[in-house]
Amino acid sequence: MLARIKEDIAVVFERDPAARHTLEILTTSPGVHAIIFHRISHALSNKGFKWLARILSNVARLFTGIEIHPGAKIGRRFFIDHGMGIVIGETAEIGDDCSIYHGVTLGGTSWNPGKRHPTLGNNIVVGAGAKILGPIKINDGARIGSNAVVVKEVPANATVIGVPGREVIRRVDEDDAQRAEVASKMGFDAYGATQDMPDPVANAVNRMLDHIHKMDDRMDKMCTQLQHLGSDFDFEPLPGLKDVELDGCGEEKKRSEKQSQAKEKVANESSEKEETGS
Repeated sequence: MLARIKEDIAVVFERDPAARHTLEILTTSPGVHAIIFHRISHALSNKGFKWLARILSNVARLFTGIEIHPGAKIGRRFFIDHGMGIVIGETAEIGDDCSIYHGVTLGGTSWNPGKRHPTLGNNIVVGAGAKILGPIKINDGARIGSNAVVVKEVPANATVIGVPGREVIRRVDEDDAQRAEVASKMGFDAYGATQDMPDPVANAVNRMLDHIHKMDDRMDKMCTQLQHLGSDFDFEPLPGLKDVELDGCGEEKKRSEKQSQAKEKVANESSEKEETGS
């Protein structure tokens, strides 16, 4: 148990940039406090001291705002960020290297005894406010978006968002590298922000850029073929995206600089006239 608690503390340094040193984590991190209390109460529950285990879990809930039933099974390197309002039910199971945020519920949908709560695989991330309900399986590497309500099994490495939760399919193709290059020219990663989220505006922009790239390639091939046929037309190369400023405010910035220079020039001329008059 002590080794697992040490791992739970060490993982905070990996996933929380605000963490500075071990003493600070031990004294100020409610997620770590809740996990330590749970490790102890779970061991007591397994030894038959169920009432004492429930008392200890309620004490942890009082001080941390995180409710974990002593019967829940939690794997290694479990990370709780902030944690307020988290509820983990009795028959919930959580694998290794999982992270959950405040307001998450791993709850049941039945009053019948037996398995009632979800099972999380390894390397799962559950966003703030998400609800995972019923004896369903969240397979390894899955991501649950903030405020999603999940009531069906989630495949491995999938991302689920919305109410009710639905899987988001990310298209992976040869255009990704080209899109990333254009996005970097725009000053923000528009494509990266929509890798797992269905933003209709960004999708439309993606498709238009794809269309432009395809047209550009096709025109280059047509011009090359015309040159091979002996055409004397002057094929001036088109400027590429690398030479174009795509920050969305390039022209506005230039106009602003020109206006500032003009105002500065007028001010200088006025000061010179005043000096000459005096």
